[in-house]
Amino acid sequence: MMELGPAEDGGSYIEELMELTAQSLSRLEIQEHFNVIKEIGRGKYGRVLLVTHRCRGTPMALKVLPKASTKLKGFLREYCISLRLSSHPCIVGLFGIAFQSDEHYGFAQELVVGRDLFAIIKPRVGISERVVKRCAVQIASALEFIHHLGLVHRDIKPENVLLLDTQCRHVKLADFGLTQKRGTFIRYISSTLPYMAPELCAMVPEAGQETPKVPPLSIQPNLDTWAFGVLLFCILTGFFPWENCTSTDSFYEEFAEWRQNPETTEVPSQWMRFTPVCMEMFAKLLTLEPNDRPTADVVKGYVGKDWVRPKCPNGLMGENGGVSSMTTLSSPCRSSPVLQ
Repeated sequence: MMELGPAEDGGSYIEELMELTAQSLSRLEIQEHFNVIKEIGRGKYGRVLLVTHRCRGTPMALKVLPKASTKLKGFLREYCISLRLSSHPCIVGLFGIAFQSDEHYGFAQELVVGRDLFAIIKPRVGISERVVKRCAVQIASALEFIHHLGLVHRDIKPENVLLLDTQCRHVKLADFGLTQKRGTFIRYISSTLPYMAPELCAMVPEAGQETPKVPPLSIQPNLDTWAFGVLLFCILTGFFPWENCTSTDSFYEEFAEWRQNPETTEVPSQWMRFTPVCMEMFAKLLTLEPNDRPTADVVKGYVGKDWVRPKCPNGLMGENGGVSSMTTLSSPCRSSPVLQ
């Protein structure tokens, strides 16, 4: 993914904090200051270690990024953004410890002992509507806070929602490695994910091209709104709604056709389990035109209403106690990608 820089010049709080952190970045070796208990996470970015502080005994999650694949500016941005956001109750907290060793950059964050949201989703089933709504309100609150500060998370997915309990009474949004200032431009991306909005998927160059035909994309909160909508579909169903938002994906094309002509087009089969009011919510979150897409907190207006149609005794989805021809819960979307 290639980024150009902020749309507006001038120092921001985050940029100033990055400069100060760079000047005071401690140099230490992990083993000298922390007892490493075990590895609790791993990805392209590096590793997350469960540690205790050797002097204080405090348990922490230590995010460690190898210098060989991490630029100092990228590390400083993630740390300073995470620190700026950590005061929100639904965002993972930081200890204010950032350092570098000979081979790594690292920072210490709050240890969330529970699993992430992805781990409790049952493939082809999802999780209960009641639990989803608890989770939705908290994620929306976190996004509202992030966007209010002029930032965009850019990586909203179940793996980045950490659970303090299995019933989602308290969840925390994590991983700000892709978070950027609103208005930053993207020239292209190398691949797509199911959570990416159509305008972002359009940033993948065609075969033989170095850059896509479309102009650079300005990062806006509406990217998070779309990803949030996809996340809600995933945790309610145990399926991805599509693999990517391009013309080559028939599931996305069906949804886009319904979204453009809801009065004359039938709701796609994988969406039939939802109530009309829930589809109204999804239609807002997954608005095709980015500038018309609302903020994520629109979800809060729908949590008091039913999202999933009741299940009839014969296993079909019905409304008002009647039997319908809608697909069963065990197979809602032909061969739509299953969460594995």
